[in-house]
Amino acid sequence: QVQLVESGGGLVQAGGSLRLSCVASGGTVGSTAMGWFRQAPGKEREFVAAISGGRKYYTDSVKGRFTISRDGAKNTIYLQMNSLKPEDTAVYLCVGSPYYSLIMYYFESQWTYWGQGTQVTVSS
Repeated sequence: QVQLVESGGGLVQAGGSLRLSCVASGGTVGSTAMGWFRQAPGKEREFVAAISGGRKYYTDSVKGRFTISRDGAKNTIYLQMNSLKPEDTAVYLCVGSPYYSLIMYYFESQWTYWGQGTQVTVSS
């Protein structure tokens, strides 16, 4: 069973940057689909970014500010977050799949593995 563990969250001022990491253990996810969702207080969980089928996808609100990347040798994915805004405040969850490509990557139900999440708080 693949386990995902996130790190890198914290408190940052608006305009600042953070890099989240997600390490996978218990299986290899070197080339399979992986991504990030987030959930803000009182709001539904939403898709943030994913690597699927060798391509990268982002929700509109983070395009140009966030970058997802993978280090297959380390079984790790990253989410570099720049120009952070207060509305980016949320728990960020890493997700993984046993498949190389997910067509509907933006749906929670498509993802098999979930991490516990890491808190990101952006102050104004």
